Amino acid sequence: MTLSTESPVRYAFEGLPQPGATREVAPGVHWLRMPLPFKLDHINLWLLEDGDGWTIIDTGIARDEVKAAWEQVFATHFGGQPLKRVLVTHFHPDHIGLAGWLVERFGVELWTPLSEWALGRLFMQGPDEASQAQSLRFYQAAGFDGRQMDAIAERRFAYRKGVAPIPTSFRRIRDGETLEIGGRGWRVIVGHGHSPEHACLYSEDAGVLISGDQVLPRITPNISVWPQEPEANPLRLYLDSLPRFRPLPADTLVLPSHDQPFTGLHACLDTLAHHHDRRLEQTYEICAAPATGVDVLGRLFRRELDSHQLMFAIGEALAHLHFLAGEGQLRRDTRADGVHTFARQ
Repeated sequence: MTLSTESPVRYAFEGLPQPGATREVAPGVHWLRMPLPFKLDHINLWLLEDGDGWTIIDTGIARDEVKAAWEQVFATHFGGQPLKRVLVTHFHPDHIGLAGWLVERFGVELWTPLSEWALGRLFMQGPDEASQAQSLRFYQAAGFDGRQMDAIAERRFAYRKGVAPIPTSFRRIRDGETLEIGGRGWRVIVGHGHSPEHACLYSEDAGVLISGDQVLPRITPNISVWPQEPEANPLRLYLDSLPRFRPLPADTLVLPSHDQPFTGLHACLDTLAHHHDRRLEQTYEICAAPATGVDVLGRLFRRELDSHQLMFAIGEALAHLHFLAGEGQLRRDTRADGVHTFARQ
């Protein structure tokens, strides 16, 4: 979701690396850009020089064109040096999609937080009958109509279509841990809300934050309620995570997973928080009369949504509703048809 037409940040570089090419953005830190088959059509990945080899940060989605771009990187950029590890910020397909392929190809370990590895492994199995029934109940309770319910069935195996088999073992990384990569310390800063245990990496020596999806320059990361945790309050978790980045210097070079590297971290954090403040105000206004999740979705997202965007949009609408309910500003009731409505207290 776009934050504003005027971004408070300053892009650090002109031009974009093409798929299969790299660009050095800080000493020993290289930027790659891989395609995605969605409206958000790219992801930024990062290569870190690691002594006599390389560390990869995030992998791209499991598609042939992304594998081909990686093969070009191996041939032209690795210089015959080995890959030492694959580090994944979180379990979403554009980040972990090719982790299994890379781990198997090079015989290295996957490094990621426990929650992200476990959820990726779970989602790879695909929904069983019980979890599919839970999904249907969840979206029916949000107010989905028949056409929208059909979109759920279409996306039943969407996750594993974009993810190579996730390794059966991994090396856990934790909040506050410092990883040594190429003789430089990278401190793990874990954020919440977008995913359960999203790992960002900060190097004081390099003045660089690899922010993943947790901090983006012109769009807010998707913050959603999902069927697996129907009572969750992810927006509270996300907003509570943002102050973790405040102690970083104002001139930190931020390397996000989408858009472009930028400076202006503190202004960006302010904008992210203010964006959700405005969305919460809109959501509260909508609930002057009892409103369903779908009612709020239709008012917050005034454009045609494909099935992929629809899942994220309803999750976002519910995240704002759950936040306001958690603050005691809204009450949730259940109609006779099982649909939840939210109204001002």
